[in-house]
Amino acid sequence: MMLDFRVSLFSLNLLNPNPIERLGQLVSLDGGAQVDISNIFHCEGFLLCTTKDISRVVVWNPCVGQTIWIKPRNSFNKWDRYALGYDVMKNHKVLRFVDDGEYGRRHLLCEFEIYSFESDSWEVLDVNPDWEIDFVHRGLSIDGNSYWFARDKVVPYGGQDPSYFLLCFDFTTERFRPPLPLPFQPYFGDTVALSSVGDNQIAVLCQRSSSPYTLKIWISSKVEPNAVSWNKLFLKVDMKPLTGNSFSYSGGSFFVDEEKKMAVVLDKNIGGGFDPTRNIAYIIGKEGYFKKVDLGESRHL
Repeated sequence: MMLDFRVSLFSLNLLNPNPIERLGQLVSLDGGAQVDISNIFHCEGFLLCTTKDISRVVVWNPCVGQTIWIKPRNSFNKWDRYALGYDVMKNHKVLRFVDDGEYGRRHLLCEFEIYSFESDSWEVLDVNPDWEIDFVHRGLSIDGNSYWFARDKVVPYGGQDPSYFLLCFDFTTERFRPPLPLPFQPYFGDTVALSSVGDNQIAVLCQRSSSPYTLKIWISSKVEPNAVSWNKLFLKVDMKPLTGNSFSYSGGSFFVDEEKKMAVVLDKNIGGGFDPTRNIAYIIGKEGYFKKVDLGESRHL
């Protein structure tokens, strides 16, 4: 888990009075020097990390302490997005959404690049998308491929409401696959997030942005680059009596415990006045089970 620009190891036991415990911070990335991390992207034990100063991208195996620093074709940008995956031969690759957007403007995707560890080089992909992925929605790695919550490209100043779907990038063919169906269609402002379940399933969370802020979670029964099917609803909870509002639009990270029929949602509690912002874990279950765990003050807003 990443807190305050550091990657830390936590233990979780939902049966304990203190269910979440911070075990420690993972070792430094850069020969003992502390490096502030702004984003992490996970793929089966490997972490792709971008630094807070935007200058560097690194793929890290924290189990053995191995790091590979990746040089850009030109330069890295503040709004770039990434995905880490591998092809059928287990050759790892990095997909980069090159974004020249500036804060306060619509982000403009210029191109897509893919980096091969085998050749130590970037290649520009021929992609002309008719879809959009919000900057706040990061990809999810399943069986070496990446999946995003996406929508039809919005027509400025009017037009029909967009359709929302699951989008896969296939690291073997190095192509985006056709859209895959979701078990719901959200409204503007709803919170949506993806999480992995086991090795090859996807959980999707949707919370309505209006009262009673109903939260629903579904789990896939099958997910492949060209097909997905969904089990029945895993969890449904009205959050108004529990939190009084909805989680952040950016879709706080979450994970589920299928056996205990519970979900843990990680979000931030924005302080008022001089009160600091806190990192909060919300443990949610059936029949009204709810627990709030304070993970400490947040420096990363």
